[in-house]
Amino acid sequence: MKKRNNTWTIIRKEFARFFGDRQLVFTTVIMPGLLIYLIYSLMGVGIRNMETQGEQDVVTVRVENMPPSVAQLLATLDSSIALVQQPVGQADIDALQDKEINAVLMRFPANFDDLVACYDPTGGQPAPNVEIYYNSTNNASDRVFTIMESALNAYEDGMANRFDINRADEEGQTFNQASDDQVLGDILSKLLPMLIIMMLFSGVMAIAPSSIAGEKERGTIATLLVTPMRRNELAIGKIVSLSCIALLSGISSFVGIALSLPNMIAAGDGIDIPFNYTTSDYVALLLVIFASVLVMASAISLLSALAKDVKNAGTMITPFMLVIMLAGLLPMFQTETVHSLVNYFIPFYNSIQVMADVFAHSLNWTALFITLGSNIVYTGIAIWGLTRMFNSEKVMFSK
Repeated sequence: MKKRNNTWTIIRKEFARFFGDRQLVFTTVIMPGLLIYLIYSLMGVGIRNMETQGEQDVVTVRVENMPPSVAQLLATLDSSIALVQQPVGQADIDALQDKEINAVLMRFPANFDDLVACYDPTGGQPAPNVEIYYNSTNNASDRVFTIMESALNAYEDGMANRFDINRADEEGQTFNQASDDQVLGDILSKLLPMLIIMMLFSGVMAIAPSSIAGEKERGTIATLLVTPMRRNELAIGKIVSLSCIALLSGISSFVGIALSLPNMIAAGDGIDIPFNYTTSDYVALLLVIFASVLVMASAISLLSALAKDVKNAGTMITPFMLVIMLAGLLPMFQTETVHSLVNYFIPFYNSIQVMADVFAHSLNWTALFITLGSNIVYTGIAIWGLTRMFNSEKVMFSK
């Protein structure tokens, strides 16, 4: 009971210090949501990076009924295109839609050359149609589709429009196998994790240095250390209170993003894009946000305990902030959709990867539990390390 009361005393002390400072409340909880629009300037950079991904990937183009007249043309287009002549079935199209294959599927009519030679544009009959199936959320697939379409259009121009490309003969027939959910999820998975992780970091950064390094600078940490309190109680109280306060900043930022992003997208193209996220997606996102805050508060608390004052703490935390920013940018450069479970043991990057999975509608619950478990373990290690620092007079009273 004593341990719980002492820990709660530290938590109440930190809450009173934080909520009693109106300026600190504004800068930590309210201001991040107001400044979100500045971060959206990174969207243009992210989109340009997305467009250049996959340029070196070797993409298989499966061709059904390859006509001799076109085979030589397609074979000389690009060294990263591997042509394979085989039938294209509905199972292949479904696999392309689910991103199970990195390919472009082409289907020529049987006897394509004869149909083209006999086609009369004035006869009122539709021209022979070449079907090209691709997935625009796969950058390599989208790139190769553009190459193939351009090559066939140029070939068609020299034949007086004797065949069509991707003419929809049936109502509702589509060739881009990326659904609206996939397109939107692909964009959000590359941009939102960075926004959320930086808002969480800014919330922790605003309060953690003054909580530990600030008390060292003011000399008030000595008063706490001479009280009949276990050092691990002090460490737990500091980290839990800092995490709860930082979580308010993270939730505020997340709500701001969730409310503003749909309006921004709709204003861009004049249509409503559905957000088909389930309750389990939101629960997973909130869990990983809380786990991320715990690790951040723990890491910054350790650095603040090593620092001599608040200014020195800010200097020590700056390289750590750059690492967090780099980790947040990584989803923009990823082309694979399935990730090794080892990635989810890496602190900070695991949280960012889970967020990206949630937004991309590809959440792996095993990966989520690995992330939550590993972050809790890292927090426990940090509490142990902070306890050791509180026990060290050399660290706590260094000038």
